[in-house]
Amino acid sequence: MRTKDLLIKNAVPIVFAALSILLVVASQMDPLFLLQEVITRLSRNSFLVLALIIPVIAGLGLNFAIVLGAMSGQAAVIMITHWMTTMPADNTMLAIFRWQGGLGGFLFSAIISAPIALILGWLVGKTLNAAKGREMITALMLGFFANGIYQLIFLIGIGTVIPMTNPRMVLPGGVGLRITVDLFNPVGRPIRSIGGALNNLILPRIGMIRIPVVPLLVVAGLCLFIYFFMRTKLGQQIRATGQDMYVSEVAGIKVNKIRVIAVMFSTVLAAWGQLIWLQDIGTLNTYASHEQVGMFAIAALLVGGASTKRATIWNALIGVVLFHTLFVVSPVAGQRLFGQSQIGEYFRVFIAYGVIGLSLALHAWRTKKL
Repeated sequence: MRTKDLLIKNAVPIVFAALSILLVVASQMDPLFLLQEVITRLSRNSFLVLALIIPVIAGLGLNFAIVLGAMSGQAAVIMITHWMTTMPADNTMLAIFRWQGGLGGFLFSAIISAPIALILGWLVGKTLNAAKGREMITALMLGFFANGIYQLIFLIGIGTVIPMTNPRMVLPGGVGLRITVDLFNPVGRPIRSIGGALNNLILPRIGMIRIPVVPLLVVAGLCLFIYFFMRTKLGQQIRATGQDMYVSEVAGIKVNKIRVIAVMFSTVLAAWGQLIWLQDIGTLNTYASHEQVGMFAIAALLVGGASTKRATIWNALIGVVLFHTLFVVSPVAGQRLFGQSQIGEYFRVFIAYGVIGLSLALHAWRTKKL
């Protein structure tokens, strides 16, 4: 491949890598601090970004509906935290939840969230099959619709239809969950929900840098799973469906079923990815933690060089590094360049939303050139 073709093919990550370098220089940020932030965000966000790959391969485009998976994960965390804060101190299940600093609670959250995510993923897949050719906008609208249902359940349903009188989690009026739930110390005494459940298992320090080993190993495990899964019969059927639905159907592949399976995979992975994200943050923002999941994950995937028709593991990992480097340094760079913190925050908003439009424009340009 000629150098020119290679540059055009990788135009998107090259542009954002150059922009990252410029903003890092402009921000004058401590390199060790930046490295720590990038490593932390790589372990925190990569699982969610990787959850987008299978639907892209299946021809469904960028799955904005992974927000439904995030909601499933949060619903499971709310259940586990509620049970932990109401169980007697000598309860056996409480001891299991508290095992290894909340790892038991994290695993139970993953188990509980899976069937919820599977059902929601099945519904989303069925809906997207009825909207072929308009999957991305349909998935985006489904995310908004599901968010309304989520808010209704946890803001109005809790304390009315759903009996819950836990003063640690319910608003003072007795209806609706509190805006934030502490996952490190939810009951005001030495007991942990899922906060730091993975991060604190193995957390070596190299100089001033802390390495969250277990979340990174989980991300590596998902990468291997996707790599080998796409080489199985089902994986090949997913790939064939994404390349040409008509030919696949003629070849005997049940295209609609395969598309639903791809969405269900993505939704379950998104639920688990949100659990990893929450245990790292340590605080559940009940009504907002899930809202930007799809937007940020898709932005990172696009920055890494993926498109609406093609995405790889490397696109996801490179995208997380580049996008979150921009996300970390942009406010500081904006403040240093213009002398106003408000402009610095505007830079962050631009990075979060503008990169999607810029990435898609670059992909369109690259497609014409190649």
